[in-house]
Amino acid sequence: MPAVLKKVYHIAAFFWYAFLIQAIYAKEISDLPPGLFVYGGPWKYLTFLNLVIQMLFFGLGSINDLQPVGKDLKVSPLCLCKDLLFSVFVFPVGMFVVVLFWVIYAYDRQLVYPASMDTLFPSWLNHAMHTAVLPILLGEIYLEPHIYPKTKHGLAALGIAGLAYLGWVIWVHQTVGIWVYPLLGMFNSAGLTVFFFYNMIVVSLLYLLGQTLNQKFWSEKRGINF
Repeated sequence: MPAVLKKVYHIAAFFWYAFLIQAIYAKEISDLPPGLFVYGGPWKYLTFLNLVIQMLFFGLGSINDLQPVGKDLKVSPLCLCKDLLFSVFVFPVGMFVVVLFWVIYAYDRQLVYPASMDTLFPSWLNHAMHTAVLPILLGEIYLEPHIYPKTKHGLAALGIAGLAYLGWVIWVHQTVGIWVYPLLGMFNSAGLTVFFFYNMIVVSLLYLLGQTLNQKFWSEKRGINF
């Protein structure tokens, strides 16, 4: 039964994220606030990139579920790739999107999700992008253990990804003169640097949280040694 549940979970999550991505792309450009998709479309927003990452992971998970299972079988390259994606990107980035969005939203929603967005992205879609990610990730940890890389390697990969996204955000600003998020316009160069490193600390802690939850849950439940 657990194996069947895992397969159904992965397939359902894959189609759920594919549906959300399609729902975002279905929005008419003329109906969007000026500048929202002016350059790079939704690909400049971490929320959208996270949806793509989640979809890719659960797609890989669904394919990996088709492989034979046995104690004498070695871990496949596909499984290692899937677990690397989960540990370094899927869990920490997914959790980061949820935490950062709602913290800023509670402080001043205009900085991250202006009220004008409510007519374009209804409440259910907002929660699908910024809330439902969390329980889906926790469900994934419950369903199967994941092989994590060495901590220093995982954090290094996460740092490189963070720098790449920062470079993309700065490129968008230099190209079309808009910040991906209005919040960034409140900082000078020094403030942006501090804000970026603060966020990297948060996402690194979330990486360690995922690693700890994975180890604690599966070492206690199945006696797996990591």
